[in-house]
Amino acid sequence: MIQRRTVSLLALTLGLTFSAASALAQTAQSPAPMTGMQGTKPGMAPHADAAGNAPQDKVNPSTAAFQAADRTMMQEMAAPYTGDTDKDFVAHMMPHHEGAVAMARIELQYGKDPALKRMAREIVRSQDREITFMKQWQARHGVR
Repeated sequence: MIQRRTVSLLALTLGLTFSAASALAQTAQSPAPMTGMQGTKPGMAPHADAAGNAPQDKVNPSTAAFQAADRTMMQEMAAPYTGDTDKDFVAHMMPHHEGAVAMARIELQYGKDPALKRMAREIVRSQDREITFMKQWQARHGVR
């Protein structure tokens, strides 16, 4: 059985939150996958995977859009590190900001709350400015 200290060390090493590491440890201890509502978070669809994703045939359009944005962001953030702090910062922050813009646009398309929509518009404006700055910085420093 994996102890809490080992799970915490694993979380620190892998950059996971404690709950994610605990879930990982539970999975490692569980001989069979969980089924049904067991192991789901409040509000999750039945038979959702460990990340809370419902089966594709039950996903609403905004959820599918968020999942696609998340996948793209995570793939882009997996860029290799160069050892140059400035280049690495920009290479990993740009997809993070692009993901924020994508998620804000999903809120603008599907969301209902006026305050969240205002915030989403501001995210698009501010993050687009920062993305433009980072692209210009990369061009000046021969990156990409």
